[in-house]
Amino acid sequence: MESIKQKSAALGAPATLPDFRNLGVILRLLVVVNLFALATLLVRVDEGGRLLAEAALMAGRVELPLLFIVLLLYLASPWLRAWPAQLAQAGVLALVVLAVVLSYPLIDGGSLFRHLAWALAAALLCLFYFDYRNRRYSPALAEARLQALSARIRPHFLFNSLNGVLGVIRSDPRRAERALEELADLFRVLMRENRELVPLGDEMALCERYIDLERLRLGERLAVRWDLPVSGTPEHAALMRAQVPALLLQPLLENAVYHGIEPSAESGEVRVRIERRGDELRLEVDNPVSGVARHPEGNRMALDNIRERLMLFFDLEAGLDNACSNGRYRVRIRLPYRTSPP
Repeated sequence: MESIKQKSAALGAPATLPDFRNLGVILRLLVVVNLFALATLLVRVDEGGRLLAEAALMAGRVELPLLFIVLLLYLASPWLRAWPAQLAQAGVLALVVLAVVLSYPLIDGGSLFRHLAWALAAALLCLFYFDYRNRRYSPALAEARLQALSARIRPHFLFNSLNGVLGVIRSDPRRAERALEELADLFRVLMRENRELVPLGDEMALCERYIDLERLRLGERLAVRWDLPVSGTPEHAALMRAQVPALLLQPLLENAVYHGIEPSAESGEVRVRIERRGDELRLEVDNPVSGVARHPEGNRMALDNIRERLMLFFDLEAGLDNACSNGRYRVRIRLPYRTSPP
């Protein structure tokens, strides 16, 4: 299956403004405006000796209004994103005019009209860039959901779960019946999930069903420790409402079981730590390292897929890293803390 970023995009998505409070959006805005400034400078200056002097002069005229614009867009972003697209774009242009007018007394040289014309041209270029980027990557969100199903629920999971049910069907028919019901519920949830983000509580419930099924095969060899705030506290309730991409934790647990617990004849513990630090949500999954190599490309595929989905949902504000130390393999995820209504 192709990478999410390699999917061809039909440019038919509705125009929407980016989140100007997103670090990745702010960085792209700064880069686009400064590249536009450099391009206009190269067109205007034909003597190499004057280039540095003109660049310093232009920087003094561009950077201060640009910082004003970024600040105003950051403050106004929630309202702009709630407006219809065309009205929001007009609002952006109005904020650009306001920022240039406010910063003009602090700028050395040049007419106000020229500054306004240049700033509006740069703003239109940025709006075009973000609109194009939104249209290009909108289909990738649906593709990310499809990849989440195909890349994570690997055939061996269904095969092993059914084998676990068969192993207890004679000795404990009631348990086998409950396991089949849980398996059906698990796949029903996975197949009907079509939201971009889900509450963390739903994702954890999915993981607990998965662990229950794996215990049919592995029994006491599999132990899972959840490091969370105490249930019933406001901290726990707020954490359960945190919005995360669907199938974020389950594939990490599946990898932990498949690579860390299943190959070993001894029991092992998978640890899951979830916490909120300010406006950031942090998740950590670690498992014992087995001496038996088991298709590491499958693990890389799952991690790469999660990285791409985090990038699509949260841009540069989210990330994933993994490391192996002291006999344990650890995956850490950080993403913005967003909540669903209680």
